[in-house]
Amino acid sequence: MSVSSLPELSLIMVDDAVKAALLEDFGRAGDITSQATIPAEAMATGVIAARKDGVLAGIDLALSAFRQVDPNLNVTVLAQDGDKLAPGTIIARIHGPARALLTAERVALNFLSHLSGIATATNAFQRKISHTNATIVCTRKTTPGLRSFEKYAVRCGGGMNHRFGLDDAILIKDNHIAVAGGVIPAIESARAFAGHLVRIEVEVDTLDQLKEALTAKPDVVMLDNMGPDLLKQAVGINNGQAVLEASGTVTLSTVQEIAEAGVDIISSGWITHSAPILDLGLDIEIG
Repeated sequence: MSVSSLPELSLIMVDDAVKAALLEDFGRAGDITSQATIPAEAMATGVIAARKDGVLAGIDLALSAFRQVDPNLNVTVLAQDGDKLAPGTIIARIHGPARALLTAERVALNFLSHLSGIATATNAFQRKISHTNATIVCTRKTTPGLRSFEKYAVRCGGGMNHRFGLDDAILIKDNHIAVAGGVIPAIESARAFAGHLVRIEVEVDTLDQLKEALTAKPDVVMLDNMGPDLLKQAVGINNGQAVLEASGTVTLSTVQEIAEAGVDIISSGWITHSAPILDLGLDIEIG
């Protein structure tokens, strides 16, 4: 028995998100274009396919869109989340009432294209650093209401997740340090507050701050906006004491050099907040 490397999306969360998107699209009168142009009894078959290379994510949300619009739509899934796509790769074939198929089309493609774009971007970053021990992780810079899905898409692309919210780890940033009165007081206060299952991470932006932070034994140290040379020095100073995370202005052109400095984690907000969509389309099969 094999265990999937991908987490499972909660179908309750999937259906709720898709329902909200469908209600937004339906407005007050539903799909008046399909009602006006297509007979109620008309049947059709549609094919969702990739138009560019990429990585698939979000198939459950697309399925939910078709199912919620009309349970009589029959969807045959031909690709799974995490699969590599080439132009022309067929992802799913949908057959059933034509009005329902076209009504669900945009919501299904919106979720699929957006999440597959995130998976594709993450995979591009991860491929750049595959020869190192570093891992790409996402941040909390996500679309409001879609965080769980966007973080899932990161996993589909081969990355990992940073914290999901403010409540699952302690991350002491520069403003916390300023108010708390310094790196050491902030870490010590966090240690006294945290339970045994809560990890503590602290952000530093100088090597002196790193040295100071390590004396208080945080679990993770975030090295903020340090270039490769400083990162290499930080790795030497750390000498395995804490997990090291590099953060700040990580791009596809800089990520390899950052990873080769020897850090454990590289966090990127870009892969969720700015990744372009993956071009996917739904076309009606004729004949």
